[in-house]
Parts: sequence; C-alpha cells; structure tokens
Amino acid sequence: MFERLPTPYGLVRYGLAPGHAESEKFVDSLHTVLVASDFRLFCNVEIGKDLSVEDLRSSYDAVIIATGAPRDALLDIPGVELPGSFGAADFVGWYNDHPDAPQHWPMHAESVAVIGGGNVALDVTRMLLAEAQPLQATDVSDEVREGIAGSRVREVHIFVRRGPADARFSPNELRALGELPGVDVVVDAADVAPDRHIERMTKQLVHTRLAVETLRSFADTAPADRTAQRRVHLHFYRQPVEILGNGKVEALRVERTDPDGYGHVTASGVCTDYPVQAVYRAIGFLGTPLAGVPFDHGRGIVSHRSGAVVDESGLPIAGLFVTGWMKRGAAGLIGAARPDARQTVETMLRQLDSFGGRRVDRSRIEEVLAAGDLFPVDWEGWLRIDAAEKDLGVEHGRPRVKIGDREELVRIGTKSAVHAE
Repeated sequence: MFERLPTPYGLVRYGLAPGHAESEKFVDSLHTVLVASDFRLFCNVEIGKDLSVEDLRSSYDAVIIATGAPRDALLDIPGVELPGSFGAADFVGWYNDHPDAPQHWPMHAESVAVIGGGNVALDVTRMLLAEAQPLQATDVSDEVREGIAGSRVREVHIFVRRGPADARFSPNELRALGELPGVDVVVDAADVAPDRHIERMTKQLVHTRLAVETLRSFADTAPADRTAQRRVHLHFYRQPVEILGNGKVEALRVERTDPDGYGHVTASGVCTDYPVQAVYRAIGFLGTPLAGVPFDHGRGIVSHRSGAVVDESGLPIAGLFVTGWMKRGAAGLIGAARPDARQTVETMLRQLDSFGGRRVDRSRIEEVLAAGDLFPVDWEGWLRIDAAEKDLGVEHGRPRVKIGDREELVRIGTKSAVHAE
C-alpha cells in the first residue's frame, strides 16, 4: 500500500471527530487484517509526484486507487473568498492534527454559519462549541485543545437547502449534538411539520424516521426551557446566496426555498441576512485527479464501471481499479465502503484472466524506493510512530496524543533526521 501521508488509516485517523466511539475499533480491525497478511506499507510516498500510476501498473498485476476525496466541494456564491470563509476539510484537518492542516485556527467569531446537511456539518458544529476539558480524554494535541479553549463561539446557524427528510444527518450524530453541555438546539416546528414527502420518507427509511423524530424533539422544546448560554439553530429550506462583508465575513445572505412535496425545492426570492463572523462550508468533498487516470471532473471521481477504471471510450484499462470515495463520491458512513470495496475486488478477480498475462517488472519501484531521495515509512516505522504517540499520551495522562508535524512523523518513522517536503 502506498500512502501520501507518513501514517496509514486515512479517514479513520484524520476524518472523524475526536473521541469518536468507533475510531479505535476501526483501527484495531484494520490492524488485525494487515498484520495477518502478506502486506507491505510505503507511507510518505505520493503517487503522481514520487511515483506515477504507470510506475505502479508496470510493477503490479492490479492497482486499486483509494485516495478518497480530500477537497472541499465548491460553493459558487459571491463573497466565498472573504477571510473568515472556511472549507470544512481544513477545519477537520486542524482539529485532527493532519500534517497538511494549518497549525493554528482562528476561533474569535461569536456567531457562525455552517452550510451543509450532513454529518460533517454536525461535526464542525460540535467542535466549534466543544469544551476543552472533555478533549483531555481524546488524542488531540495540546495546541488543538488550547485553540478550542479559546473559542468565543456562542451561536451556530446550520443551513440546509432541502428539508429534514433529505438531510444526511445520522440519528446518533443528531442526538450527540443535543447532548452538548451548555448548548440548546433550536428547530422551527414549521420546518419539520409533516408533509407528503417527509411522511413517505420516514415510512420507507428507519434512519430518516429516527432523525426526523430527533429534530421534532428539538422543535418541541418550550422556549422557557432553553436556558443555555450557547445555541445551535438548525434551519431547513434555506440556501446561501452571498457572503457579505468588507474585507472579512460580516453576514450570510440566505434565501428561503419552497418544497414541492416530492423532495425538490425551488427558490422563493425571499432572503434574510444573518450577522455572522465566520462561515464554514460543509457541502461535500471531491477527489483529486491523478495524472494518467480518467477523471469525471463534474462528480469529482475516477471514471469507472463497477470499480474497473475505464478510458474515454468506456473500455476498461487493464489492471486499474478504484474504490471508496474516489469511486462513488463522498457520501455515507465508513461502513458503507465495505460493499463498495467488495464490488471492486470481485470485478478485479473476474478480470484477472484478461490482464493476468501482462508482463510486470517491479525493478522500477524498488529502484526509486532505494535511491535515497524518498523517505518511505514502512509498517515497522508506523509501529514506532504509534508507540511514540502512546508514550506522549502516558506523559499527559491520556490514551495517546497525536503528532501532527510531518517532519517529526517522518523522523520517527524512518529513524532518520530528514526534512519532509
């Protein structure tokens, strides 16, 4: 496995909110599989820069692309480039100590807008309103904890373009939002009132019914019982049309959308300006093109058929496959990748006869890796990083403390005093 970062585990390590109940289980499951297999790891090696896809194809019978969706989807509205307008990917990277994320994050805004109707929007909101003390039990660095401790956020407005039955909030994540200490969640009862579409979707899908029930419980809370100092306002049927400000974010202009009873909405022309000092965009993620690999720029994924990468004419490219978010887009919980990966592997196995006779020569890979220009972190190197983070945890009375500095990760992983680029 070739990985651009100095550590394995990708989304599990760098994409989940700190303290996520399932993250350690995911890592343990992957660890069990990897140590029991004929597996080689090359972290800190970037495909497209250090090695090409063609280098891999000439060296292996099959290559599976699983590079995920690291880029924020574009929100094409005026003002999106103003200081104080942030993509969720950067913020999630910061609080997860991603090596490529900013080291410091501005937490001075008191009123914040979060745009998006999925779990990432909820994660962003929870971290904006998090208290530093509970993070002591997680693996975040002291720098992140100190940043959270300095947060001035008192009010978060979440804007969702469609209705509650079409949002991708999971029931568990909604309940976790409602359990934030010192925070009230406010939902307009009119936004979650029964209509044809909501009733149809809640009957068909259990998770939608549970999510809508949770939202209605927020709406049913009497105003007199909302006594917390901080609030989350969940607004459905609202779409952003402009970020306002002079040299910085000062407000978000939002337009009401009208539902048609079938899951679609139309613009109403009725707009409201919400005074905010920061806007977080959590409207989805896109894959990054790889040189030599056909890419669907509109959807942000690799062009494929059942996991087999196809060329412009729709024909499979021998020995090249794709899985995960780079295959189907950034949607679904981590478990959703399992059937997706199974399909790709089954496609690969069915095609073995068609490309199994290709001549492969691993000398190019071995030559590049042995040249000394790269500093790959192998499995033993990852175990050293893992041990170093756990040792830091012991020093701080925590299970582990993540190391976010790339150069330090590479130094530990390779036992070398190198400069990581």
